[in-house]
Amino acid sequence: MKVVLQRVTSASVIVEDNIVGEIQKGIVVLVGIEEADSQEDIDWLVGKITQLRIFGDENGVMNLSVEEVNGDVLVVSQFTLHAATKKGNRPSYIKAARPEVAIPMYEKFVSSLEIKLGKKVATGIFGADMKVALLNDGPVTIIIDSKNKE
Repeated sequence: MKVVLQRVTSASVIVEDNIVGEIQKGIVVLVGIEEADSQEDIDWLVGKITQLRIFGDENGVMNLSVEEVNGDVLVVSQFTLHAATKKGNRPSYIKAARPEVAIPMYEKFVSSLEIKLGKKVATGIFGADMKVALLNDGPVTIIIDSKNKE
């Protein structure tokens, strides 16, 4: 699994002119799922995402996690994170999981985040044409790949 995290002051997802997910202070998680992903990838990423110290403490030092600041989380599925661009100008998405694999993994990922945080996680709609609006705070943007745990 690959994720792109963005620390935000607010964010929302719109599908067909309706807001389907919305948060205030917290993180937006763009998540791409590949065929080889498993519950182990979900568990590792959920732990990493919820404990990553990217929020300022009383001294303005990034020393607090989304969990510690009681921040919100918005998860948006994004298969394009697995785009292969080495050859030609048209990205290949061959590594991205097909919907029959990706949808259950996405749902498990969201559910695992909710359990870990003890609160509802906002989401987009898997496979929909979504408009994502966010106000990146910092900016803080971090890419994490569960297959590259260095």
